[in-house]
Amino acid sequence: MSTFTYTEFKPPFWLANAHLQTILPKFIAPDVPIYRRELVKDSLDESEVAYDFYDTNDIVLSDDKYHKPLVVLFHGMEGSSHSHYARTLAYAAHRQGWHFVVAHFRSCGGVPIKGSVFYDAGDTKELEHSLQYLARKYSTIYGVGVSLGGNALAKYMSDYNEKAICVAAVVASAPVDLLSSSIAMERFVGRRIYTPYLLHPIIQKAIDNNLTEEEIKAVKATNLISEFDNIFTAPRHGYRSKNDYYNKASALPHLIHIAKPTLVISAKDDPFLGAVATNGDVSNSVTLLNTQHGGHIGFLDYQDRKFNLDWLPETAISFFKDVASRM
Repeated sequence: MSTFTYTEFKPPFWLANAHLQTILPKFIAPDVPIYRRELVKDSLDESEVAYDFYDTNDIVLSDDKYHKPLVVLFHGMEGSSHSHYARTLAYAAHRQGWHFVVAHFRSCGGVPIKGSVFYDAGDTKELEHSLQYLARKYSTIYGVGVSLGGNALAKYMSDYNEKAICVAAVVASAPVDLLSSSIAMERFVGRRIYTPYLLHPIIQKAIDNNLTEEEIKAVKATNLISEFDNIFTAPRHGYRSKNDYYNKASALPHLIHIAKPTLVISAKDDPFLGAVATNGDVSNSVTLLNTQHGGHIGFLDYQDRKFNLDWLPETAISFFKDVASRM
């Protein structure tokens, strides 16, 4: 087990509310960096996906690769390079003189989907495709996954084991047990506040994808993410039902097989999470960091009369530097 040391996350008492932690970061995040966009076909050669790079000064050496590290972010449901956590991580990587990129999932980042496949939280082949593309130009790659992107990255690190392209990974606020997380999202606040915010754009994207009248009617009738997954996500991606999807796509049963250094960060008050990993669920390559507060991808602090979102990106960067120091 890793001996990684970190700064404890302790927000002031008046900011230690899970919903404030979850909602406020959207409104106080730094400006969107000036990204460089590349459009690349997905692993099925159907849809284009967007890669938004925030480059740093670097030179290409004899192996035709940049030698400063690249931090690649796999975002959460309906996230993008404009999400608050993407912005803060981009600037944190830049302060280190590192490269940064958001590898969008299909249909995200403002790029319409062209194929039949949408977002599958367990599709590690798509992550491998993205990382192989990036590895052509970058010699060292660190992975960060948040929320559903965190589940996908954690499962990728397990599925590919020693062959995982990421030298190390940080997984934050990830619903690694999708079934219990879907139940958590159906509690009162999740059902009333978070679900409509996440579900509406997903429904619209599905409707725009040449559905039959019967499919459109069924999709429009959904009020819960689990209903949408049962009606659309599961059958569209070859699963028998939402339960089959949640069972096969969840990272939790696979964390024991991770071979490369991986940090899993979860807040105990995260309103999106159900069951989380314990020490008995993970390999010796995995470090679990559980905070009392932080909400869902929040970790919002207040220092020197200013809000800041630095704890999560700085903890991720510190972990990567710790891994590098032991190699």
